[in-house]
Amino acid sequence: MWELVCDLRSLKELAQSLFMAGVLIGALIFGGLSDRFGRRAVLLWSLLMIGVMGTGAAFSPSFPVYCLFRFLSGVGLSGLLLNYICLSLEWVPTKFRAIVVSFQAYCSTAGQVVLAGMAYWLRDWRWLQLAISLPFFIFFLYSWWLPESARWLIVNNKTKVALRNLKRVAKMNGKKEEGEKISLEMLQLEAAESAPKASTHSILDLFRTPAMCRISCCLMFVSFSTNFAYFGLSMDLKNFGLNIHLVQMLFGGIDVFAKIICGVALNFFGRRTIQATSLILAGIFLLVNTAVPLDMHTFRITLVMFGKGCLAASSLCTYLFGGELFPTIVRQTGMGFITMMARLGGIVAPMVLMAGDYVLFLPLVVFGGAPIISGVAACFLPEMLNAPLLDTIEEVEERAKRKEVVTIRENTKEIVIQTIEGTRL
Repeated sequence: MWELVCDLRSLKELAQSLFMAGVLIGALIFGGLSDRFGRRAVLLWSLLMIGVMGTGAAFSPSFPVYCLFRFLSGVGLSGLLLNYICLSLEWVPTKFRAIVVSFQAYCSTAGQVVLAGMAYWLRDWRWLQLAISLPFFIFFLYSWWLPESARWLIVNNKTKVALRNLKRVAKMNGKKEEGEKISLEMLQLEAAESAPKASTHSILDLFRTPAMCRISCCLMFVSFSTNFAYFGLSMDLKNFGLNIHLVQMLFGGIDVFAKIICGVALNFFGRRTIQATSLILAGIFLLVNTAVPLDMHTFRITLVMFGKGCLAASSLCTYLFGGELFPTIVRQTGMGFITMMARLGGIVAPMVLMAGDYVLFLPLVVFGGAPIISGVAACFLPEMLNAPLLDTIEEVEERAKRKEVVTIRENTKEIVIQTIEGTRL
């Protein structure tokens, strides 16, 4: 690729770094835009952006142009990741939120496996880049079928569109009669009750009130430390004493297994318990590894695999837990912020690995200590198992004052809950 060899070899890493920088910037930008203009609009724009920029990268005439397209592809990817998860959380029933987000995580892992196979058969990087970019145009076209979040529409006083979407979803779910019983007056009453005090919101709203500040700070540290340790271990494969390709395969296998276990456990033990436990266990496995002799390769890699599996479970839980904790009015702003912190963790990880050239055991100590501390921080988050999503910052503060978890008892006679599956209606 443009003869990036010898002294120019480091430019390959530059292109990847610019892509990750795009993901970081995109998380900050698209989070706020999603809360302002809607989840569906930003999702559609992100899909189109990835397709166009990825195709542009495949036909790039020079390396600087290629880097520009890769940076913008990263921005679009961040918008996609934020909004497809949010739409799922705001549409699916309360009891199925963990299952749906877990299934999406499995699909993401499957995509990585497919990409590896495509890279094996398509050795020309331009054809590979084109092959992974063109499907996004198809995704863009069929995503027009997706309805905007009724919850977001109601909170933003777009009740007529919300009513139309609710009736459409009710019909798709085989509950057309129940959907017809939903009236515009019901939604207008809900919109009046959910109306935020401020007309506009920003990232500062994540820290202005006590409960929101606690949630934001804890999730910020959890997200940073999870990805900090996760990517640090992924980039340090060569120091585990085994074939790098074998270790990568083992790491991929343990990720899938951990996410399956986590997806099941979330519905039985709750989000806070799984989040804290997975982080603390990950830290313990990594710290114990520092006391194992270097010649015990199998035992060392086993401990690291368990630690990385716990970090994979923590990452899955963070996306679910964060989406549930932030209120609708700033949900994507909050998720964008903690996603940005996750990318910062990935940026800092290589610096810690460099310190390992001077103190061999230091990376594992740092990668192990950070998850334990963040696991303790996760214990201060409110539990969200079987709890409804909240819409405003005032509701979050009220919940914190009550110091109790409000649960929804889904009743087949409750018309609107049958349709929206989880709102306060």
